Amino acid sequence: MSRTWAMAVLQQGHGAPVVILNHDEPAFYAVPAEMYERLMDRLEDIELTEIVREREGQPEIEVDIDDL
Repeated sequence: MSRTWAMAVLQQGHGAPVVILNHDEPAFYAVPAEMYERLMDRLEDIELTEIVREREGQPEIEVDIDDL
């Protein structure tokens, strides 16, 4: 796939993901960089939320910074 062809396909998506088909089946999705970064940030937020929920109700341990 040439770089020019790939960029033309992404531009035709007008900022939305574009599916690349192989024998009428999705082979991969081309996602603009800005959208990909937002997706990764959102996934990280979801993972951190799960960690917080798992730790809810656990006893707190007080730590003095000078003891570290």
